[in-house]
Amino acid sequence: MKTLFKFLLTAAVTFSSVVATEAASIRHMRAEKSDSTQIFFIGNSYTFYNDMPSMVKNLAASLGMKMAPSRCLKGGQTLKGHLKHKFLTETLADGGFDYVVIQDASYTPSYSTREVLENVYPYAHRIDSLAKAGSPDVKTIYYMTWGHKDGLLHHQTDYPLDDTYQMMQDRLKTSYLEMAWENGGLCAPVGMAWERVVKERPDIELYSLKDRYHPSKEGSYLAACTILSTILGKPFESTYYANLPEDTARYLQKIAGETVADNLPLIGLKKGQ
Repeated sequence: MKTLFKFLLTAAVTFSSVVATEAASIRHMRAEKSDSTQIFFIGNSYTFYNDMPSMVKNLAASLGMKMAPSRCLKGGQTLKGHLKHKFLTETLADGGFDYVVIQDASYTPSYSTREVLENVYPYAHRIDSLAKAGSPDVKTIYYMTWGHKDGLLHHQTDYPLDDTYQMMQDRLKTSYLEMAWENGGLCAPVGMAWERVVKERPDIELYSLKDRYHPSKEGSYLAACTILSTILGKPFESTYYANLPEDTARYLQKIAGETVADNLPLIGLKKGQ
């Protein structure tokens, strides 16, 4: 009897853990329509780690800008995969968005040109088109991610040009800039800002140490700062530090703002826009 009880208890705990993990990896939510700036994040764990959309909201609030983030986020999901689910298409059709932030899986845009042409660009274009059909004045923002610390080790193919951090970063940079260009959108150059921090301040750990490709809190904060700088079209200074040391947070704000300001035409912006 005791053995059976222990078995059932273990099974229940295991099931609860699986459900909790699965629930934690899926975040679909439509924010209430209001006078706030409506921003819709489409992506996966690179967006929901450390609740990065809330970081963007809090940074904006510190500047007197009200922002309401909606989310279509699922761990490991590609843009192609997102398009199979009603929540995305129905939410985009419902409209009312000022910005839609689009982020593919961390690895797919680093694949070969042929693979990216087949499995990334068409789905980015489809999501972009749906966003603009539902919200005619929307600005789409392509969230450029970063190379994995050790290059692409999971979801790896025989393609050799993403085998190191730098090569993977170069591939991601090209793919995201082209997605933004081809669709008339903006590119939030998070990966470019990340590259600069990696070179200048290796003491700031942007990666989660558990896998060396997801973002640490510092990495998510850098992403949030870069996305907000892209929306503003310029650098900013904020007193919201997300519980990071003030000097670290201010440095990450600075790098995000400078990366945007130094690359305005490249990322789809004009001076004074």
